Amino acid sequence: MQEKIKSCLKSFCTICAICFNAKILFTNLNQSLELTSAIDNGLTTGLFGTLVIFILFYRLYLYKKPVKTKIIPILSTIFSLLMLFGFSYMNYGTSFLIFGNLLQFSFATLQFLGYYFIFSYGLSFLFNFLDHHKFKDVKNKFITLFKNHPFLISLLIILLAWSPYIIAFYPIILSPDPSFQIRQFFGIRTKYADYVPLISEKMQITNHHPVIHTLLLGISLFLGHKIHNDNLGLFLYSIIQISILSSILAYSLKYMLKDMKINIKWVLLCLAIYALVPVFPFYAMSGVKDVIFSSMIILYLIMLHKTLKLAKITFKDGFKLVFVMLLVILFRNNGLYVVVLSFPFLILATKKLWKPLLIVLLITLGLSTTYSKVILPYFKITPGSIREMLSIPFQQTARLVKYHSQDISSNDKKIIDKVLVYDTLAERYNPELSDNVKNKYNPQATKKDLIAYFNVWLKGLFMHPNTYIDATINNVYGFFYPEKTNWYIYHNFDKRITENGFNYHYNNLEGLRNILSGFGEAYPYLPILGLLVNIALNTWLVFTLIGYLIYQKRIKDIVLYLPALISILVCIAGPANTYYRYALPYIMSMPLMIGFVLERQK
Repeated sequence: MQEKIKSCLKSFCTICAICFNAKILFTNLNQSLELTSAIDNGLTTGLFGTLVIFILFYRLYLYKKPVKTKIIPILSTIFSLLMLFGFSYMNYGTSFLIFGNLLQFSFATLQFLGYYFIFSYGLSFLFNFLDHHKFKDVKNKFITLFKNHPFLISLLIILLAWSPYIIAFYPIILSPDPSFQIRQFFGIRTKYADYVPLISEKMQITNHHPVIHTLLLGISLFLGHKIHNDNLGLFLYSIIQISILSSILAYSLKYMLKDMKINIKWVLLCLAIYALVPVFPFYAMSGVKDVIFSSMIILYLIMLHKTLKLAKITFKDGFKLVFVMLLVILFRNNGLYVVVLSFPFLILATKKLWKPLLIVLLITLGLSTTYSKVILPYFKITPGSIREMLSIPFQQTARLVKYHSQDISSNDKKIIDKVLVYDTLAERYNPELSDNVKNKYNPQATKKDLIAYFNVWLKGLFMHPNTYIDATINNVYGFFYPEKTNWYIYHNFDKRITENGFNYHYNNLEGLRNILSGFGEAYPYLPILGLLVNIALNTWLVFTLIGYLIYQKRIKDIVLYLPALISILVCIAGPANTYYRYALPYIMSMPLMIGFVLERQK
């Protein structure tokens, strides 16, 4: 009888969590309350969610008993809180829908319990599945051929599947950032020159975007310009980028099959994801820096995995590590953090190899420092602005000014003004994008000005800590809340470089482009399949995979997920909420990271 009562209560809580989102609001001065509940994202989603819960509970109790580990309650609590806070901030911009009043808090508690039951049973089922499930081997002519030539066949299938995108979006998809980079290369002044005092007005390239990527874009167009075919020059860049991405994806499949001995069913599923999920071909044709960087992250993960298995480090091994780590650092400025915050843990995890690995790290950092402190200054290339690291405090200050300007003294306003232009700061504040705030950063601000600003910032923290918390969560919650979706691919034609006389244009296959763009834009909303490109779900997968490794006591293997964790931290410190390309490194490498967990599931 008690079990039936418990099941009924759990069912009630899960219904509250899945089907209803309550907004209990004060509607008048007498504080009368209105309770409005709606099925989340429509009737279809609610029924689909309920069906999934039913199947999950049914399979769980027939398949295996719940896994007993402290990791599952911890993860379930985290995911449940993320659901509650994500919904509140997406709809209200604060935690009001949790703590707004007693009824709201009561309903939020029911939702929390419902989510908790869902996630705890779901994670228990997943852990059981990973513990006990064994893929059955498959044999046919194609499988035999694939096993003999996994790299070549994977590469051909990926390129064949991407070919409609390559043809339709010839020569390249340019968005604002690569367009500005091209302008910089050709000495045309851009907004980035206004962000920092230039070392030389003759050199318009700055390290706001990685210089090596700017040069790759610029040289490609330069070569095309020389033969009076700008499109061909831009397509040269596309060929280079497509070759890098497709080859590394194909290599990762070969590595999983041949080196990690993972069942071919998972490898073929990964191949289908790489070939058919539109995020891969769209970004393959997009000239943003994140594509090659994400490719380098996949390569870096493979190198980390290889090193964990080595008994000794040869000169060749050390050279490869240095080379790959340098590529990670050179193709995105935050790549340095990925290396510095992950590689030392590899050294700790491979105690017998600590000396050669330490030498590898020191050589890498030495070369990186030489590049940034000697080579770039020699060519009068200006470093990027410090403002790129200050999105969090700048957003907090802007929200403080918008809602509590009366609590800021005249002197403190002057101090803020020296850094961020106080008069328009409240108007420029966008809770989910810091660019409008950062763009008015004073490049002439001195170290003394910044110290004074942070003293004012600290005052605001003690006066209105909730405002600072709200400012931060509003700018990042989409990376952790699956219901928050946003634009995620590039496909529009950018006219910026055509304004400077370059003959860049799409071909006349507009119909094909519209079909592919429509598919790309609709893909995140497809049932189940769309979850593959959901930013928050991929973030949750990183946490879940790490949790499973802890449960399995495979502590050393957690090193393989540190680059993903660092990428998530970069998203938190970044300027925009739910900005897809910032999450691209761990989304593109997710099939490989899941493969690391499956390695022992043979």
